Amino acid sequence: MVTPANNNYAPPKSFVADVAAGEEDLAKATRGSRFAAAFVDGLIFGIPFIPAYIVSVPALTHLGKQNKYAVWAALAGSGGWFYFALLVSLCTLTVTAVLVYRNGQTIGKKLNSIKVVRKDGSRATFARIFGLRYLLNTVFGLVPVVGPLYGLIDVLFIFGAPKRCCHDYLADTIVVEA
Repeated sequence: MVTPANNNYAPPKSFVADVAAGEEDLAKATRGSRFAAAFVDGLIFGIPFIPAYIVSVPALTHLGKQNKYAVWAALAGSGGWFYFALLVSLCTLTVTAVLVYRNGQTIGKKLNSIKVVRKDGSRATFARIFGLRYLLNTVFGLVPVVGPLYGLIDVLFIFGAPKRCCHDYLADTIVVEA
């Protein structure tokens, strides 16, 4: 039985897809580009502290296995280098926060032409990126005994087929080519 096209009582005809468009349509960042971005970000935040470490080596060698706060006290006692490094890190953190807010990119991600987006491809908010991807991940890493294990598992998740780390799953984000 054939119903006429202008029949108001006929069932609607529409296309139904089983899978919504989303993550599969996006060009995901390679593992190498994600590693390079993390490495660059680590260098940017770590290099300013090198002079403070060099100046405080004599004080650090006498500490032995004392508590970790004594190391920070020795670094702070290294003179102006430590405070200069803190100032540079604060400025770098400000630039990074602006980039993350605007583009979903850190400095390393921008240099490697990758960015963080929501799983459906929409823009990830600043709160989602810093709060769920970085802050929550850092808090998990600070838990004694379990923290280092979580850090290892987080990094190893990148080798799965979806190319997503634990912090990507926590924030419901993916890293794609910009």
